[in-house]
Amino acid sequence: MEERRLSPWWLYIIECGDGSLYTGVATDVARRFAEHEARGKKAARYTKSRGVVRVVYQKEIGDRREALKEELRVKSLSRVQKLHLVQADASPHNEDSVSK
Repeated sequence: MEERRLSPWWLYIIECGDGSLYTGVATDVARRFAEHEARGKKAARYTKSRGVVRVVYQKEIGDRREALKEELRVKSLSRVQKLHLVQADASPHNEDSVSK
């Protein structure tokens, strides 16, 4: 538990099976993606019904409070604005690190 508090929080965007985008926060994006992919109890209702394809964006935010603020901000963006965010940050850590 102590280790989780020290871990940085990340904002991530997942491309779903229907082409939609899901935004969330986690301390371990790869683990969280796997939870969504498994469609088990820990998966979001949204991703359970649509399936997940790949992580298209991830950004280290810092602490949980800031990550949740940023999640709300990004969730309020239009699809086009989210795609611009993804394209503007098309760096190597986003393209292959947890994509499937």
